[in-house]
Amino acid sequence: MTDRRRRIGARGEQAVADWYEGRGYRLLARNWRVPGGELDLVLFDARSGAAVFCEVKTRTAGAFGSGFEAVTASKLRRVRRLAGRWLAEAKPPGLVVRQVRVDVAALGPGPGGVPVVSVLEAVG
Repeated sequence: MTDRRRRIGARGEQAVADWYEGRGYRLLARNWRVPGGELDLVLFDARSGAAVFCEVKTRTAGAFGSGFEAVTASKLRRVRRLAGRWLAEAKPPGLVVRQVRVDVAALGPGPGGVPVVSVLEAVG
């Protein structure tokens, strides 16, 4: 992956993390990596007790379709598997998780060059 793509991806993940935090979620992990995959964002919603595992896809143009189109059934299975592993291995002690949710966030170019964050909740 090129440095430019990494920077774009990191900016997209930050924009999505800001989006969630603006809605009261707490960021627990970013780019959690283990053999077999990576979780982009792990968040917690204290109101519902939900651990949220968010796959982030950033697009700078519409030429390759939306970020949502890039998330396959195989990718969602991988995120679910990694979510279980994160809960078993990395969940902060004392964190009470009442539900688990997989979301997909897509960033695309908006008016005036401002990125637009769109989130689909509970996709997997």
